[in-house]
Amino acid sequence: MTLQAIDFQAPNAEQAFVESLRETGFGVLKNHPLQQQLVADIYNQWEGFFNTEEKHAFTFKPDTQDGFFPSKIAETAKGHTKRDLKEFFHYYPWGQCPSALRDNLQSYYQQATSLAETLLSWVERQSPDSVSEHYSQSLSSMIAGSEQTLLRVLHYPPLKGDEELGAIRAAAHEDINLLTILPAANEPGLQVKAKDGRWLDVPCDFGNLIVNIGDMLQEASGGYFPSTTHRVINPEGADKTKARISLPLFLHPKPDVVLSSRYTAKSYLTERLRELGVL
Repeated sequence: MTLQAIDFQAPNAEQAFVESLRETGFGVLKNHPLQQQLVADIYNQWEGFFNTEEKHAFTFKPDTQDGFFPSKIAETAKGHTKRDLKEFFHYYPWGQCPSALRDNLQSYYQQATSLAETLLSWVERQSPDSVSEHYSQSLSSMIAGSEQTLLRVLHYPPLKGDEELGAIRAAAHEDINLLTILPAANEPGLQVKAKDGRWLDVPCDFGNLIVNIGDMLQEASGGYFPSTTHRVINPEGADKTKARISLPLFLHPKPDVVLSSRYTAKSYLTERLRELGVL
């Protein structure tokens, strides 16, 4: 089984996309409306930023979780003991950001959030009635006006050979949110775990958009849409000298949104952040 890129403009795009999500937890889109030049500019600008000491002036604020997270406090995936080989920056429109980098990032944030709302409405329309009845409100309204949707700029530095044994760029994990929107990174490495346990390479052609299900959608749909296990493996050979930049948008509902009889969006997020060791 391989993941096929779906043409966003095709007449059957909505159905094919949601079918792919349901079967694999991932949907890969091509010919989508996000501006590729903007993505390329952000990759270049932020690779430069991560290679300067300026990043430490934006160290994250624990109470608001915005700003720069250095590698020494990077996440440890749930069920793992090694920290991921990465550093990252959390961008919210209301949060801190280097002024020279804000305009491009905010422009992308708005474009990607708008597209994500469309994709969420696709999921909603393609949900069977027996699943829709689980939703406390429409999926798209869960994120309308949310200040919790997070754009993360991820930097996986070149490997030096002195990394902790067993550590990889991102250990196998599931995302917390409803959907994650991810333009193909500047280097390969993303893999998704298939239902039979095999690891599949996610197509990383520049211009592809990768979308995956998070735990909150799994919770809200009563398990109909399964949250996908994925990882970023370490490069081999000459690719070890290359950094990898990635730009996931994590679609989060407003805190008071009811996901299920067990959780609101806020209670679920708080529980998971504690498990990750960042709260």
